[in-house]
Amino acid sequence: MAAKEHLQEQIRQLPHRPGVYKYFGDEDTIIYVGKAIDLRKRVSSYFTKQDHNKKTQQLVKNIKRIEFTIVDSESDAFLLENNLIKQHQPKYNILLKDGKTYPYLLLTNERFPRLIPTRNKRPGDGRYYGPYANVTGMNLLLELIRALYPLRTCTYNLSPENVEAGKFKPCLEFHLGNCKAPCVAKEDEETYNGYIQQIRQILNGDLRLPKQYFRDKMTQAAQEMQYELAHQFKIKLDRLDEFQSKSTIVNASLSNIDVFSIASTEKLAFINYLKVMNGSIILTQSVEVHKKLDEPDDEILAPMIMQMREEFESQSKEILTNVAIPALPLPGVVIAQPQIGDKRKLLELSIKNVLYLRKEKESMNDRSKDLNEVRIMETIRKDLRLTELPKHIECFDNSNFQGDNPVAAMVCFRNAKPSKKDYRHYHIKTVVGPNDFDSMYEVVSRRYRRLVDEGASLPQLVIVDGGKGQLSMAVKALKDLNLWGQMAVIGIAKRLEEIYVPNDPLPLYIDKKSESLRLFQRMRDEVHRFGITFHRSRRDAATLKTELTDVKGLGPVTADKLLTKFKSVKKIKELTEAQLVEEVGKAKTRILLMYFSEQETPTPAAE
Repeated sequence: MAAKEHLQEQIRQLPHRPGVYKYFGDEDTIIYVGKAIDLRKRVSSYFTKQDHNKKTQQLVKNIKRIEFTIVDSESDAFLLENNLIKQHQPKYNILLKDGKTYPYLLLTNERFPRLIPTRNKRPGDGRYYGPYANVTGMNLLLELIRALYPLRTCTYNLSPENVEAGKFKPCLEFHLGNCKAPCVAKEDEETYNGYIQQIRQILNGDLRLPKQYFRDKMTQAAQEMQYELAHQFKIKLDRLDEFQSKSTIVNASLSNIDVFSIASTEKLAFINYLKVMNGSIILTQSVEVHKKLDEPDDEILAPMIMQMREEFESQSKEILTNVAIPALPLPGVVIAQPQIGDKRKLLELSIKNVLYLRKEKESMNDRSKDLNEVRIMETIRKDLRLTELPKHIECFDNSNFQGDNPVAAMVCFRNAKPSKKDYRHYHIKTVVGPNDFDSMYEVVSRRYRRLVDEGASLPQLVIVDGGKGQLSMAVKALKDLNLWGQMAVIGIAKRLEEIYVPNDPLPLYIDKKSESLRLFQRMRDEVHRFGITFHRSRRDAATLKTELTDVKGLGPVTADKLLTKFKSVKKIKELTEAQLVEEVGKAKTRILLMYFSEQETPTPAAE
């Protein structure tokens, strides 16, 4: 697609440098932002390549102005592109929206720290863990920790002075056994801080220290014959084991790794993110991205890696992916596509998740389509007061040109969708001249006589393109075949979209927004298109009739074959004898050569 003259001038001024380009559309709004290693080559490719998809062609048509910004490196271009997309939200870019506020667990920096859920981070409040992809997963972890350790939940200022002064009284949590009441000095600070150390390990995804602690406590209590206490520690150890069993263990040697995989459909891309810490997957998140210009997977995944790492505050120095991606502005971070070993198994787990997500989406779309089709058929049944669901509908139309080459067509819809293998063309055989009524009688008779002879199923609804006349002839055809009453028949008139039903002089008006009428119109347009195409081919064949069709011994099939391939008699005359033999054989070649020779022999002048 050639660029407009003023755009060509702008493209010629672009440097061969890395940078970011912006396309402006109507009202001087940014419609696309892109990055490039070579600005001039990249931008000019939009206007010189011939294989762009329709979305990209539409983008190029809407470009009114181009701006660019030079940067020092490809990494700088990547960052600037991301920032501009977030800021301007261009129509043709994948939208990198600012992430939603994810939940955290805050371990406060108070004396006798608390562990509380929050969505707001404020410096100085304590150590934040997360963010977590969903509240449910975070709450499960919080419940586990509170079941294992007697943490306080009150907001009292438990300074030594306040505790010694006896300002507080034990609350219900103490009486329920959930807290040891450090507010009245029933819990010493050293023991409490020991719990906090283990909680930090759990929040970091490492369960080794807490498990060893409860195992030692259980063994010690058993040796001291405090079996009830030993049992309590055993319950807590079991809780940790159960929690660990729900966390996918990959390999204890794999620590601090981000795993990303992508799978696409024509319109959507699905991305899965796994965060691995201390051999366990501590976070998993899947997202769905709507494509704008049929972007390849690597161009979609690269900015999403940056965004998701930022949202989940990842500091991982290793990223695993299932597609090769361009260099990212992440100093010191290794990006790999493992082919074997534990890292490959980890990547395959992510791929399995993203493929499942894609399959679920496709299944949802299929189920949605099925429900949509059933709803349309149910609407037709109600609008026309049919006794059964019209799963099989056929529509007829006639076509002729000034009375010549009369033909007819039938289209078939099954479950409210075109069934093109069941479409049929008809040459009108028994009717002379332009007679739509008799033509309709002929094709309806021929269609359903054949279905009966073949033992095939009949449609629940027949539609004829036309008013009362065409409808009455279709009804007569069905009656003559003893099929009347076995299928419903209606006619649809073009002018006011009136629906005619048999034995009713007044038309039926269906709401113009009704799905029934929309389907009828669609079928009417489809049969019209199908019939017109066939009619034109017949008309063109008739128009091509030439002197060849009158050559004795040649026949119309051979004449049509030659004219279709070589387009004119003149070009056929220019063929060599060997070429003609290859096309029509020796016998017909002799007939043609003799005919051409006679045509070239001058006729004697009359005396």
